[in-house]
Amino acid sequence: MEESLYNLAFERSVLSSIIFDPSQFDDFDAVLTPEDFYLSAHQEIYRAMMSLAHRDLPIDEEFLRKELMAKQKFDERVMVDILTANPIANTKAYVQEIKDKAIKRHLLTLTTEIKRVTLEEELTGTDVVDLVEKKLYEITQSSQATDFKDAPSIADETLAYIEEMKARGDSVLVGVDTGYAELNKMTTGFGKGDLVIIAARPAMGKTSFALNMVQNLLDKGKGVAFFSLEMPAEQLMLRLLSVQTSIQLQRLRVGDMNPQEYKQLNDAVDKMRRSKLFVDDHGSVNIHQLRSKLRKLKSRHPEIELAVIDYLQIMNGTGGKDRHLEVSEISRGLKMLARELGIPIVALSQLNRGLESRADKRPMLSDIRESGSIEQDADIILFVYRNDVYLYKEEKEREKEAISAGKEFISKYVEKEEEEAEIIIGKQRNGPTGHVKLMFQKKFTRFVDRPTFGAAQIVYESIDMKPAVMNLDDENVEKISMPIIPF
Repeated sequence: MEESLYNLAFERSVLSSIIFDPSQFDDFDAVLTPEDFYLSAHQEIYRAMMSLAHRDLPIDEEFLRKELMAKQKFDERVMVDILTANPIANTKAYVQEIKDKAIKRHLLTLTTEIKRVTLEEELTGTDVVDLVEKKLYEITQSSQATDFKDAPSIADETLAYIEEMKARGDSVLVGVDTGYAELNKMTTGFGKGDLVIIAARPAMGKTSFALNMVQNLLDKGKGVAFFSLEMPAEQLMLRLLSVQTSIQLQRLRVGDMNPQEYKQLNDAVDKMRRSKLFVDDHGSVNIHQLRSKLRKLKSRHPEIELAVIDYLQIMNGTGGKDRHLEVSEISRGLKMLARELGIPIVALSQLNRGLESRADKRPMLSDIRESGSIEQDADIILFVYRNDVYLYKEEKEREKEAISAGKEFISKYVEKEEEEAEIIIGKQRNGPTGHVKLMFQKKFTRFVDRPTFGAAQIVYESIDMKPAVMNLDDENVEKISMPIIPF
């Protein structure tokens, strides 16, 4: 390999600097990986340094020798070369040079891989492009993924996670904040790598519910990517501004505001200018295009913590497949992308109209269009349900029938400023199912937590002490099974 792709003197100097001043290792550990070193012996020495540091052992010649000899990786000549190399003061420039050359080597390897898959593998052009983009993303992120994780590393990472959770105290939130207290309690937030489906019939407010969660994250300085396949970005912004200002959406659309409300609007617009919201409102996108766009955006803006797709059934398939196969490809692709990027992906979904014929119109998993693969791939499935939507429809039907029969119609339906809404948890891979009650403010297309009255207590379903939550102020108390957390 050409010398322009490695510098052994730089590698020796960096390793020498760590041995003579181990306190620097944390700085190196945050940037360098063993694979960034060209010489395999240097890789093994750096890997041994990582092992010693993570076990709080000294990083010196004796401990390194012992660690390497135990793995039969010790090379006396290489160690002498490192110990005789001059430690460096300006390590940043040396590390950057090592990192830069490693990237070039990875890219050179990738060109060979591209040639192989193009000529030897029976892949479509789109699949090859997707593979290349994925590899490029891994290179730019300095991915350390391996085929397997060994038991010690898994155990250490799990213990670190438990200690982090313990340090939070009584907080129920583990993942991304949903913006709703009771929903956070039941889900502990959306986890990294989760595929979350929000499903509802038209007019139930699934887009509004998703936007309310988005607004909550933006208010906390988090980044959000939003793929709007149904409405332009300006309409999304109008909804967000209505939520922020409490100015009716319809009045915002026509500019019907008094001076005080205009000031509120300008303040909200200034706030949104500073937010980390990224919207793609091209109405036509397939899973490959979405994956490519989100990878690029995440690499440029690592602060992005959530991606939303509105909505799943509008996404295009690839290759002219049967629609059920296309939806399966899309849902699986979204799940894998969520894991790859380490963020939750929220996909909105329509429901079959068949539920309209049931007496109880609360959605079930089987009501999701092309539900098989979606139900399988999703980690969490939430249904948005507002009974008032059906009450209003029934009232309109009665009015139509009365008019057609020439009878007087007296409306019994009273339109409310706030309607009760249910968020039904139809599936949760790592938690309970059940429902959370919210209030929906129609004028602002805003879901809010219900005011809490009375006390809440833990009840137990059986002798095995599985806890369930019961709100004493509910008319119809619903017990929700909660998992035991071992200590």
